[in-house]
Amino acid sequence: MTTLTITAKGQITLRKDILQALGVRPGDKVDVQVLPNGQVTLSRTRRSGSIEGFIGVLHDKVTTPVSIDEMNEAIAAGWAGEQ
Repeated sequence: MTTLTITAKGQITLRKDILQALGVRPGDKVDVQVLPNGQVTLSRTRRSGSIEGFIGVLHDKVTTPVSIDEMNEAIAAGWAGEQ
């Protein structure tokens, strides 16, 4: 059992080992379910796999656009094991 401390803002921080056990990383989401007996369950949110969930996933990840030639070079380098 792990004991966590509630901050003045009503927040808790999950330890790294708990995050690893859940299989979550920064930016992922978790589901919380409050049970009638006062217990709480925490589980990793399953991605839907729908196109709606994918749209915008790369928004703001790429700072400068690349050309088709640059993409092809990167692909070739990846296949050659250079990256």
